[in-house]
Amino acid sequence: MAFRIEDKLVIGVASSALFELDEADAVFREKGLAAYRAYQLEHQHDIFRKGVAFPFIKRLLAMNKYYPDSQPVEVVLLSHNDPDTGQRVFNSIQHYNLNITRAAFTTGDSPFKYIPAYNVSLFLSANAADVRQANIEGYAAGQVLASTAEDDENDEELRISFDFDGVIADDSAEYVYKDAGIDRFYETEKARAAIPHSPGPLADLFAKLAKLRDLEDEREQNEPGYKRHLKTAIVTARSAPAQERVVTTLRAWNIKVDQTFFLGGMDKGRILAILKPHIFFDDQVDPHLTSASHYTPSVYIPINGGRAD
Repeated sequence: MAFRIEDKLVIGVASSALFELDEADAVFREKGLAAYRAYQLEHQHDIFRKGVAFPFIKRLLAMNKYYPDSQPVEVVLLSHNDPDTGQRVFNSIQHYNLNITRAAFTTGDSPFKYIPAYNVSLFLSANAADVRQANIEGYAAGQVLASTAEDDENDEELRISFDFDGVIADDSAEYVYKDAGIDRFYETEKARAAIPHSPGPLADLFAKLAKLRDLEDEREQNEPGYKRHLKTAIVTARSAPAQERVVTTLRAWNIKVDQTFFLGGMDKGRILAILKPHIFFDDQVDPHLTSASHYTPSVYIPINGGRAD
């Protein structure tokens, strides 16, 4: 019987999101492909250091051990490398005991066209050009940004935080704000409070995480003393009265979230420093992700091929 990957929550990850590749990338940029290939073969048993998305991926994969029958999570490696130069990545994956067994090595070709085949809900990479191209091709993709956040490896809980507009929901409300100002934004959102937003680029990921959250709810009800491992949060610049449309949207999608913060334009870093998510998704680098990346691994979600720079 074929493996049913369509039943899984699948993240596609580039090695640049999972590991620190600065040294190897410098060889490629400065000396070319042949030197890069020789370097990777020479160092194939040298283990890469953990990258920005590593804490998120490690904990997401760990959800499978709490649900061994369904194994609800899958992570797939999507790489421009060929299998030969990519062996160092797999050696590092095995060193850190990450259960990543599926991969696409495309030898310089775009790996993005294989995203639907692997049922990927989100592609993560530190390469801005790759993320923009995946986004242009219509796939949910995020650029992992440099971060000074430190991971507590003894913390087994997985905390995932999202911006709302332009991430979970579409960016139509943001356009009103940008084009007509804050007062018009609040007028429009109040008038449309009973109308759910259309889905944004990470709506599918958000919905599948909600199903994992439902598994946690069920287990918590059936097993007294069970400790939840997944917590989701929305951290948005909205405030009342624009908060009602967020609630309307989540109700319409039948999705629950553990925590929601309506900040009314406050610095999101003030909340994230306390919340300490293992990953935070936002569609605005300045000011939100610039602040957030000091406290948490952060991911820029471009809209329609947007740039982080």
